[in-house]
Amino acid sequence: MATPMPPPPGPTTGPSAPYAAVPEVAPSPPWAYHELQRGGHGGLWRPLVGSLLLGVGVFIAVPIGMIVPFAFYYVFTGAPLQESMTALVDLGNPTPAGLAYLNIVLASAIPVTWLLTRTLHGMKPRWLASVAPGIRWGYFLVCLLLSLVALVATLLVSLLLPEQSGAEITGDPNSFTDRTRDFLLVVLLLTPLQAAGEEYFFRGYLTQAFGGIFGRYGATLGKALAIVGPAILFALAHGAQDPPIFFDRLAFGLVAGVLVILTGGLEAAIAMHVLNNFLAFGLALAFSDMTSALNPTGGSWWSIPTTLTQSLVYLGLAVLVARRMGLRTTADAPVLVAPRPPVYRFPSA
Repeated sequence: MATPMPPPPGPTTGPSAPYAAVPEVAPSPPWAYHELQRGGHGGLWRPLVGSLLLGVGVFIAVPIGMIVPFAFYYVFTGAPLQESMTALVDLGNPTPAGLAYLNIVLASAIPVTWLLTRTLHGMKPRWLASVAPGIRWGYFLVCLLLSLVALVATLLVSLLLPEQSGAEITGDPNSFTDRTRDFLLVVLLLTPLQAAGEEYFFRGYLTQAFGGIFGRYGATLGKALAIVGPAILFALAHGAQDPPIFFDRLAFGLVAGVLVILTGGLEAAIAMHVLNNFLAFGLALAFSDMTSALNPTGGSWWSIPTTLTQSLVYLGLAVLVARRMGLRTTADAPVLVAPRPPVYRFPSA
């Protein structure tokens, strides 16, 4: 009968063992986009304080700070300072400079959210763009094309409805003036940044903040509030509105929130937002005026079917293409946090 092998010399357990095995820890489940803040510094106060600082930064600090360069410009060009500054912030009678000022202020949400994500949560700002992380540019360009397809579907539906709201389209387009040219340049150059800024604000930081706050009370509750909460705030941020217009913006926010979670990033929402603003401002410049685009009134409930058609068609196409492209919609938990080194226990000298 074979003799059993003797144990290796020296103890294998206890304080004098050369090392002690570290028990294996079960891997964490992957995190969806709205759960990514769990990978940063802990503490319920962080998303609460971050949301407050984001609002103060974008709606108070940046608007005040951006007044300064515009004031220097008016002084340098010899324009009347008081009248020019009053016209700059008057959205009731917007000027090209006023639209540029508004777009720059809203676009500032991008660096503000980056700063909060880095300093307050200890995460790289790329995690705001997607679970990749970073902007997935190929998918973003495809989404721009998909938004055009959804727009065509919207126009077909609108032909079947008896009444429409928004910019009034008449048979006679507006004359192309220097003022129209200036507005057009502002729209083309700054509106994409403005739309992206709003998405980083509401569907980016706030979605992750709501997910971080309420996700601890249940995955379903966290996901639902991560969609609904920012959508309500997005609609309210546009000021006093008629009920149909408020519902229209709320519906946009809900669909955009669903898109962000289902696709794992902001690309589809940004593309849809950019096209919507291009369409609204383009129709205003061609057939109406910029005042009606920035301050819509008298909304009609007949606009809801067209909005839902565009949003739902786009939602279906964007999600389908994301799956065909094999885009990830979740991130592995260890990717967001610094890896822990192995723990060794050495015998004392």
